[in-house]
Formats: sequence, C-alpha cells, structure tokens
Amino acid sequence: MLRPMFTALLLTTTTLTATAALPAQAAITCDTATTGGSTFYDGPSASKKYDARFSNSVSIPNLSTHTPQGAATWYNWDGSGKNLLLVTSYRDGADSQIYGIDPATGTTVGVVAVAESHVGGITVTKGWAFVSGAGSSIRKYSLTALRDALKAAGTPYLTQVGTARDVAGASFIGSYGDSLWAGSFNETGRGTMYEYKVATDGTLTTVAGGWEVPTKTQGLTVTANHFIYSTSYGRSNRSNLYVVKRGQKDLDAAQLSCFRAPSMTEGITEYNGTAYLVYESGSHLYAPDPNTLNVIPRLHKASISSLTALVP
Repeated sequence: MLRPMFTALLLTTTTLTATAALPAQAAITCDTATTGGSTFYDGPSASKKYDARFSNSVSIPNLSTHTPQGAATWYNWDGSGKNLLLVTSYRDGADSQIYGIDPATGTTVGVVAVAESHVGGITVTKGWAFVSGAGSSIRKYSLTALRDALKAAGTPYLTQVGTARDVAGASFIGSYGDSLWAGSFNETGRGTMYEYKVATDGTLTTVAGGWEVPTKTQGLTVTANHFIYSTSYGRSNRSNLYVVKRGQKDLDAAQLSCFRAPSMTEGITEYNGTAYLVYESGSHLYAPDPNTLNVIPRLHKASISSLTALVP
C-alpha cells in the first residue's frame, strides 16, 4: 500500500500530465442580449431569448423548509390518465422530499420523504423512479410504492429498493426510452455524463464512452434529438441554458445553442411538449438574501419546440 503523501503526489502528477495532454476547449458563446425592461419574474431580465420563450408555471411547495433541485415527469401516475411533475428537494440534516405536482391544476397532490441527500436529479423510466443519492450514486424507488406514498396523508417515508448504484457522477439525471443519463457538476470546467441502459428490474448497465457536458450543469432533459442542459452556480450569477443536438459526445464538435437564464436554475423536464424548469432561488436559503439576483418560487415553462428549433 502506498503511503498517503506519496499517493497524493502520484495522483497529482498523473492528473497534471493527463490535463496537459488534452486539447484546448473552445469557448462557447451564450446569447446575453436583453432589452433591460420588465420581466414576468423577479429581478433583472436574463436574455431576450429566455423572456420570449418562458413563462410562469406552478408553485413549488415547502420552500420555507427545503430547497428544490431535480425535476421529472410521470405519465399516467395513478392509472386514470393523470400525469405528474416530480420535484426533489433537500434540507441539510433532514430527510429529502419528493413532491408530486399536477401540471394541469398546479396542485401538490402529495409529498414523500426519502433518505437525506442533495437529490440533484430524478427521472422516471421502466417502472422506476431514479433519484440522485449520497455521493455519486443513484437510488431507485418502485413507482407502485411511490404512488401509494403520494396518495397517503402527511409525509410518509419511502425506502429505496436494494442498494444505491455507484456511478461516475449523479449531480443530474435524465432519461429517454430505456436509457438513463447521469453526470457530474463541474464548477471550473466541462463535466462528463454517461449513458446507462435500464433493465426491467431497474438494473443500470453502463454504455461505454462519456459525453462532455457544459460547465456547471445542474439539470438535463432528453428529447429524441436533443439534450437540454440547465447550468448555474452562485446566487448573484445568471444561469445558462444549452440546447445540444444529440450525436456528438464532444461539445466542440456538436451543434448547439446557448442563452442566458435567470440565476440559480436546477432541474429541467419535458412534459407533453413543454419544458418545466426548476429554480432553487425561491427557497428559504436564498430568497431573503439581497444578493440573490432572481428570486423565483415557481417553475418556469416553455415549449420544447421553441428550444429545439434553435438547433434544428
């Protein structure tokens, strides 16, 4: 076994060597043009492109105690054809929560407690809800059990099925068909995400080869032809939204469009042709702070076609 100091030196040298060998990344330009006028949300306008596409949507519950993070869509959640938006939320030192919100009425139909973690991502596929767990792991929850818990009174606790799956990164999660994508948040450079094939029993099988994702990626939704990333960091900094044509794993080779969004974007999901975007800025941690640029206590929505049309 290597002594700790020697191991650290070896890892540092290896990292520096690998970094030096990488090709330089081209800067990605994001559209920041704004009218400077009034908006439908608190604080200054983010960009013309954002303001022209997005509008207010449903409110997020429990902002006085928890901070929202991930977003997912659950079609026909109760067997009667009704659909749900799922939003995850965390509080340090306490159980995390999953909210079931009816997109048609804006009503919160139920709240479920899960084991504490940052719960940065959530997605629904193949009969399972997958949620970011502690560290770089993904937990899975039975949709049948989640349905029963959302219908129960109060805030019942839901236990994950089996052991959390350790992955390369789980800061955000998205899915399409039988594939799940999960990746890492990187404040100072581009991150990486991997694709996982989802089996009927919820087992995740890694597909070889990582995908490069934008710096500071917080959320992801996947369409047939596009990845849509939400990126942000810091309450006083505006966010960015990236629309990337699927196919190229190298961002510098991919067709993409980027434009500025209000501060503190988090998860994003697609429901019935509409993108729903989560903000953490409306939570008790940030809303009272005068340095929070845009305090947004509800989801924002935009048509998926208005976004994907930027990169046809």
